[in-house]
Amino acid sequence: MWTVIFISPSQKSAEIIQKRLTEEGFLVKIKQIGQSPQYEILVPESELDEIQEVLNSILH
Repeated sequence: MWTVIFISPSQKSAEIIQKRLTEEGFLVKIKQIGQSPQYEILVPESELDEIQEVLNSILH
């Protein structure tokens, strides 16, 4: 099952996060939230803990 791990304020930043997580070997999807400019970053629930650590290093 896919879980939202982060809400990105733009498509560009969502794609950057997706690329970085994919380079680390994770499965990642991005999905626009309705008509808003925001995007959900979705990852497999089974990898949530590992991805959270990597995401934190990307964001900081």
